Amino acid sequence: MNSSLRDEILKLPLAERIQLVDDIWESVIAQSEALELTDAQRIELERRLRKAEEDPSGGVAWDDLEAELTGE
Repeated sequence: MNSSLRDEILKLPLAERIQLVDDIWESVIAQSEALELTDAQRIELERRLRKAEEDPSGGVAWDDLEAELTGE
């Protein structure tokens, strides 16, 4: 990324930067079908899914993680 563009983005108010991130993320999602997983990524995802299915208690609930991250 061009450093002057990054500097201009960082000067934006927080709400505008958040909106920009959201806009960029939405554009990534819209083009996500163009991204294909490698065999190694697919194997790893399948391994993680099997592990989660075998032991559902091994994960952390999103609400718990969010509370931990935000200090609530």
